[in-house]
Amino acid sequence: MEENSSEANSDPEIENENLEPEGEPEEERTLDFILDIPLELSVELGRTRMLVNDLLQLGQGSIVELNKLAGEPLEVYINRKLIARGEVVVVNEKFGVRLTDIITPMDRVKSLAE
Repeated sequence: MEENSSEANSDPEIENENLEPEGEPEEERTLDFILDIPLELSVELGRTRMLVNDLLQLGQGSIVELNKLAGEPLEVYINRKLIARGEVVVVNEKFGVRLTDIITPMDRVKSLAE
């Protein structure tokens, strides 16, 4: 029986079974588990405040004035935290956002404290 166990230990497939894949950086292996976490991405065109009475009077064709001027950058949020600014683009007849300014990692960390 000792011969069989020593043969099993010399099998290259079994020896390499516990080794980590070659060529894959350690950072990628340790972050793989977070890649499937869903995030909420939202893009804000602008904001306004209104009274409930004004809200109840809104109907089809009503115009709501926002706090931003035409041409100002949109704000891109992930999980309600500002991460970028951008501009509206149309791609294949769908709206999209071209990112023009990414918030620095330090500023993103600071916003987590708020």
